[in-house]
Amino acid sequence: MNNELPKANSELLLQLVNTKMPFGKYKDTLICDLPEFYIEWFARKGFPKGKIGVLLATMYEINLNGLKDLLNPLRK
Repeated sequence: MNNELPKANSELLLQLVNTKMPFGKYKDTLICDLPEFYIEWFARKGFPKGKIGVLLATMYEINLNGLKDLLNPLRK
């Protein structure tokens, strides 16, 4: 069995450690470094449309499942 992540999933994880929040109180903070309460707020109010919404929703699931350490090897 191949232990590598599918390309789409690995790209998404790389984007979490390379993409900065484009607006709001935490503008210019990497998505992976956003405070959990901020991401949870989006989960309650609704994630934005587009790529940022997908990244925030993914980060929410990572936090929810205690998998944040998964991103450490991907940081530059």
